[in-house]
Amino acid sequence: MKRTIFSLFCLFLALQLALSQSISWNQRYQDYFDQYKDVAVEQMLKYHIPASITLAQGVLESGAGRSELATRANNHFGIKCNGWTGRKSYHDDDERNECFRAYDNVYESYKDHSIFLTTSKRYSSLFQLKLTDYKGWAKGLKACGYATSPTYATKLIEIIQLYKLYQYDTAKGYDKFQTQQVKNGDLRHIYAFNMNYYLIARKGDTFRSIAKEVDVSYRKLAKYNERNKNDKLEEGEIVWLKKKRSKAPKDYKGRAHYVKAGESMYSISQRYGIRLKKLYKTNNLPPDYQIRVGEAIRLR
Repeated sequence: MKRTIFSLFCLFLALQLALSQSISWNQRYQDYFDQYKDVAVEQMLKYHIPASITLAQGVLESGAGRSELATRANNHFGIKCNGWTGRKSYHDDDERNECFRAYDNVYESYKDHSIFLTTSKRYSSLFQLKLTDYKGWAKGLKACGYATSPTYATKLIEIIQLYKLYQYDTAKGYDKFQTQQVKNGDLRHIYAFNMNYYLIARKGDTFRSIAKEVDVSYRKLAKYNERNKNDKLEEGEIVWLKKKRSKAPKDYKGRAHYVKAGESMYSISQRYGIRLKKLYKTNNLPPDYQIRVGEAIRLR
């Protein structure tokens, strides 16, 4: 009887420990997925590795990009040297001062992770699984020896389910602006708004210099922003990376922008990502109309 009670007590403690170690939602993980989801989808379409698995491994192995290995060597997947001829970084892991691969940017780490899995015979069986079988991939990675932690597969699955990363496993395309940004080593932040993307101009920026960063023709970039391709950009200006929309997002229905000192119809159109001609039309205004401080400008 005492043995039975003791066994049940041990089982209870084990269950409590398992629950206490389960994955809980946090903003750092979500920010990581928002930043690298397009790179993961790009790699999936090229190498047939589920984007959910790549993202879950990346966030777990790198501590959401904040581990020493990630910050010093851009290594987000904990891949050790083993035949590596590139840059190296040394860190304590299973043993002291182990050799890990080092990359110039995070994009190289994601790409090498794909190559590492696809070229190793150890993981060849995984590629017989469907892209949507993230559970099979997670268990397979653990079985093939990717990590020594006995809960590795469970953690990957929990992360994928909690953050709904499986939604990316059926993606047919990805946003090249986000992947280009990672390739450039995260030179600057790209913001999303009104089904479009924009960045904030820095001192000395031109349409040519920004175009090189985002891999878009500088003529197109100027056209998207309704400007001359040779115009000078002021520090702090919004620069849209795709053609602006005809109106503001749906949640702006019934709302208006009240004109502040120094604003123009153009600056308002840039702020909300609306084509200037469409903004005039929405407000039934002629193109030579001079707006006044305090005037309400409809956005939809």
